[in-house]
Amino acid sequence: MAFTAARTSPRPSSRRHPLVATAMVLPLAALLVVVFGGWEAVVTQASSVGVMLGR
Repeated sequence: MAFTAARTSPRPSSRRHPLVATAMVLPLAALLVVVFGGWEAVVTQASSVGVMLGR
């Protein structure tokens, strides 16, 4: 039989810093906005959230 090593996670179990997660997501979000032309939807949603927060 072949020896199989125990599977261990290469990453530590700690969570990512929010800025790292944001930096990972922003390029994909920008690409989707450009490809699907959703800039108006993003602006509309952001303004709706601003109104809900009272700004």
